[in-house]
Amino acid sequence: MSYLFTSESVSEGHPDKIADQISDALIDNFLAFDPESKVACETLVTTGQVVLAGEVRSSTYLDVQKIARETINRIGYTKGEYMFDGSSCGVLSAIHDQSQDINQGVDRGVKEEQGAGDQGMMFGYATKETENFMPLALDLSHKLLIELGKLRREATAIPYLRPDAKAQVTIEYSDDNVPQRIEAIVVSTQHDDFDEDEAMLAKIRKDIVDILIPRVQATLPKQLADLFNSDIKYHINPTGKFVIGGPHGDAGLTGRKIIVDTYGGKGAHGGGAFSGKDPSKVDRSAAYATRHIAKNLVAAGVADELLVQVSYAIGVVEPMGIFVDTYGTAKVNLTDGEIAKKVSEIFDMRPAAIEERLKLRNPIYSETAAYGHMGRKNEVVTKTFSQPDGNTITKDVELFTWEKLDYLDKVTTAFSL
Repeated sequence: MSYLFTSESVSEGHPDKIADQISDALIDNFLAFDPESKVACETLVTTGQVVLAGEVRSSTYLDVQKIARETINRIGYTKGEYMFDGSSCGVLSAIHDQSQDINQGVDRGVKEEQGAGDQGMMFGYATKETENFMPLALDLSHKLLIELGKLRREATAIPYLRPDAKAQVTIEYSDDNVPQRIEAIVVSTQHDDFDEDEAMLAKIRKDIVDILIPRVQATLPKQLADLFNSDIKYHINPTGKFVIGGPHGDAGLTGRKIIVDTYGGKGAHGGGAFSGKDPSKVDRSAAYATRHIAKNLVAAGVADELLVQVSYAIGVVEPMGIFVDTYGTAKVNLTDGEIAKKVSEIFDMRPAAIEERLKLRNPIYSETAAYGHMGRKNEVVTKTFSQPDGNTITKDVELFTWEKLDYLDKVTTAFSL
């Protein structure tokens, strides 16, 4: 019997995502001037206020208030009527030095012997149902909001949009786990005030269905674009008007959208957030490394769908273990345990090796903090950072290195594919 599966995404203007983006902007600035910085930074946003808290060990000095304000303005909170804007909000910093008790268990005299920055388990997942090896419902949810953000910035076809938004997509699957059609789409978008609520809701619904949906369809390969049909159930701003939004509508915190950040409920999640953490924290770096493994194995043909788990003890160099689940889709004559053993031979999962392999001590994290950390485009970009004394640095950095299919040869050789 067919079944339904749903995932959601949130826009860059969602309160929790504002917090994530501020935390990761701080990470990038610290790493730009001191690649060995150790940072764990949390952000709280609410009406007219930003609170920064956490621990840092770095040789550089930053104007953290300025970075927070620039991030808020870039997102689009630039008007006083939003009750939260980058130019006038208060910014309180309670950032202090990192605990030496933690640091002594992580740093070693030899870089390769660096211990894990925390205990825990991390998961990576990949599936063949999309070109970027991501779950379809989440991928479409992200795409809806990315395109909605473009429409907001263009301010022509839909000029009344404000930054806060959420989207949700429900997919019908066949018994053999193949997407058949889109069952439902939910979009809730913040908007300017209107004189008449009913006319407002009708216009928003029409614009989403007639403008946003076709633009998203145009970005998709034909087999996915064909999943859109005239029977889709649309729920557009189902609670009614959505004028009050962003941090004025709900407080936002770093790390509260970990399922949006990963696989939309597919696979599994170890519970650790990413944003605001430097790569010595395996919550972040090992989650990227396991995605890299899962994607390369699925792309190489080891399985159609694959989950990888790795676990660590704080301060310990080698992982506690690696687990693989192919959900019965393996294309090789090996058990999942035997596949996991080969994975441990192909991929060095020591924290320092992950940092080096994926180039994680570069300022690459601001781009991860909205629209998902996985399934994104691997590319090189040029970024510029400034210190309070006027010192400026420009760097070419490679984004989303964990999305590269650079281990295909090693995987195909190891599995005799």
